[in-house]
This record gives sequence, structure tokens and C-alpha cells, in this order.
Amino acid sequence: MKLGIGIGWRPEIADAVEALPGIDWVEAVAENLCADHLPDSLVRLRARGVTVVPHGVSLGLGGAGRPDAGRLADLGARAELLGTPLVTEHIAFVRAGGPLTASPRLEAGHLLPVPRTWDALEVLCENVRIAQDSLPVPLALENIAALVSWPGEELTEGQFLAELVERTGVRLLIDVANLHTNHVNRGEDPAKALGELPVEAIAYVHVAGGVERDGVWHDTHAHPVTRPVLDVLAELRSRVDPPGVLLERDDDFPPAAELAGELTTIRATLDAAAPKTSRIPKASGIPKALASPEAPAVQRSPAVLVAPAAPAVRADVRERLAAAQTALLSALVAGTETPEGFDRRRLEVQSRALAAKRAGVVAKVAPELPEILGDGYRNAYLAYAMTRPLSAGYRRDALDFAEHLLIAGLPQDAAARRRLTHWWQDRAAPRPPRRTTRLVRAARAVLVGK
Repeated sequence: MKLGIGIGWRPEIADAVEALPGIDWVEAVAENLCADHLPDSLVRLRARGVTVVPHGVSLGLGGAGRPDAGRLADLGARAELLGTPLVTEHIAFVRAGGPLTASPRLEAGHLLPVPRTWDALEVLCENVRIAQDSLPVPLALENIAALVSWPGEELTEGQFLAELVERTGVRLLIDVANLHTNHVNRGEDPAKALGELPVEAIAYVHVAGGVERDGVWHDTHAHPVTRPVLDVLAELRSRVDPPGVLLERDDDFPPAAELAGELTTIRATLDAAAPKTSRIPKASGIPKALASPEAPAVQRSPAVLVAPAAPAVRADVRERLAAAQTALLSALVAGTETPEGFDRRRLEVQSRALAAKRAGVVAKVAPELPEILGDGYRNAYLAYAMTRPLSAGYRRDALDFAEHLLIAGLPQDAAARRRLTHWWQDRAAPRPPRRTTRLVRAARAVLVGK
């Protein structure tokens, strides 16, 4: 399946995407699409023969729990609506807590890394098989960027991905920007990762921009693509001709001419890095000495990936992973202690990044809040978010933030407080709840979580 050169479709740049020359396909965030109808822009693109691939962000296949049937059904419905040849998701966890830990469920609002251990791999593989059985089209999974490293990891990224493909037959979506991010933040060599993973399993490639601050690379998708990321793309192209390459941009959208220029640079990078003579990709995967005793053998070809049957994951394996992921996420979003073995400074950086992203999403979901609060919105929201984890989606979070301010008698400006009260009343109830009501709600949430 040859996709070609594409770009991430976003509502903010829909007109620009339609007008860009040489676009073979686009990718749209699955959760941002309605299950029963498409935006007019995507309808027009499909009518022109442009392939649209739905890209999921909320399944959390790397989490300790089994994939949610409703989320899988939603992703499948979008795949059928788009007539797409495949769907994509991430090798990540996005929530923790709940029944496996007898604790309230926590939402990260972001993609968090899975520990590269045999136990975590076992859970991930079973979750991937469940997803594959539920979806109407093939699945490809993306490597993510990370600010933090899990202690006690047993596999490199390339080895982890190779074993995942061996066991499940899943395709790969390789993000070269994420490989660069992990090089800066975790000291991992992108060339080594590419040498270990099965390049014949690549469905397509992501390219995106970021920025380095204080020695930490932030995968922002809001900055131009940098030369180091293009160098990783060139390294990948020297090994394999990927079926598709896509430019991602999620914020601070530049003029259409700049997007076109980045696409031209990507094409030039691919052309320059192409081998002068064709060659078969080198065999890759996990060295025999590292192979798990439980890892089954499987025959693999570039065209067809067939995975063997596997025994069910033991309950205690999922429970151990659940406890570890809950401890990490709680430290990141609820201010609990740093779990043993983690870098406290890095967790603080990640925690601030999560809160900042959450503030940005709430500002988009409820743009009236930063308008009412003015320059005080960001600091007020960050103070609120540091001790109040996301648990029920961003719209509920916006309402809870407004309730929190009003109960505290904020904002101090009377006119702004009246506007915030009216905004809240229009969306929630006749009057903000009293402090006792909030305490009852919190207690009820704890009981439900158990």
C-alpha cells in the first residue's frame, strides 16, 4: 500500500491543506471526527481521491487494562466512514487507576511511555490483539516521545518494537521526531533503534517539529521541522523506502507557503537519502541471547505479517503494571511522591508540561474562560490542575475549574466574577455548588473508583 507524501489535517488549516500541491493523503485525529458525518473539507478531499487515515490518541493500548470496547467501536466506525486502508494509534498509556488498583481512575491527557519490560510487552501484545480483532481494517502503532525513563527496563526501543511485531503482526508508524526526542531526553541512538526494528513492518512515517529548552526536547508539533529530525528521516530512508511520510502540525500554524516549504524539504531529504542501488533491508529484531523464553517464533514477510496464538496474560502481570503506572501518573497529575527509581526533576518537567497542555486544551474547549480571566487564566488554571487530576474529559474539567474559582470568590474583579457565574450557569446549573457539595462529590468519586 503506497500512501505517498501527506500532511496532518486539522480544522484550523483545512483550507490550506486542500490547496497544497502534491498532497497524496492526510491523517485526521480520530477523536476529533464525528462518527456519523465528516467535515466538508474531508468530504472534498476524499472526492478528489485523497486517502484519509484516522489517527487515534485515546485507546491507551499500553495501559494495564484491556482496551475499552466503546473506544474501539468508535475508532472502527470512523475507519468505515472514511473508507480508510488502515487506522493508527500509539504505544502508550493514557490513564491508570480503577478496578485493577482499587483507586480512582486518573487521566493523563497525554501519551505516556510504557516500560520496556517483558511483562509490559506481554500486556501490550494482548491489548493489541484485542484491538486487531475489533477493528475493520489493519492497525499500525506509533512510537512516542518521552521526557521520563522507567527504571529497570529490559529492552531497547528497537528491540521492544521488533518483539511487538513478531508477536502480533501489527504494522508500525515510525515517528522520526520522537526518535530524536528520545535521543535528546533519554540518550537513545536513533540509528541503533532503526537498526533493531523491522523496517519492513513500517506502514508510514511521521515528521514533526519541536524545541529544546534547558536540555530537554519538547515534541511540540508547533515549530518547524529541525535539521536533526530530517537527519533521522534520512537515516530511515537509507534503510527502507517507507510507504508514506506525513508532516504533523498541531498548533501555531504557519502560512500555507511555510507548510508547502516544509513538505518540499521532506521530499528533498527523502530523495537525497535514497540508496543509489536497491537493496533488501537487513534482518532486524532481538538478538537470540536477549529473546524471552516465552517469545514464540513467527514467519514474517514484508507483505504479510502473521502472528501466532498466545496464552492469556496472567492477572498478576496486569496488576503489577497497573500499580506502577498508577503511581507514576499520580505523581504527575496529583502531586504524590515520586516513585522509586524515577528522576524527580524530569517528573517535575513532565508534570508542568501535562498541566500546560491541559490548560491549552481547556482554553480551546471553553475559549470564554481565558477571555473572562485575561492574563490570569493560565496561572489560575495551572494552580488548579496541579492538585485536581483530569478525570472526566475537558468539558467537565472546564466547568470544574470555573466552580473552583467561584467557590473561592474568584476572580476578585466583580464584573469578571459575574461573567464567569453566568457562563457556568448557562452550562451546568442555576448556581455554583457550595463547598460541602464539592466534598460530597469528591467522596462519591472515590467510592465509584473503587
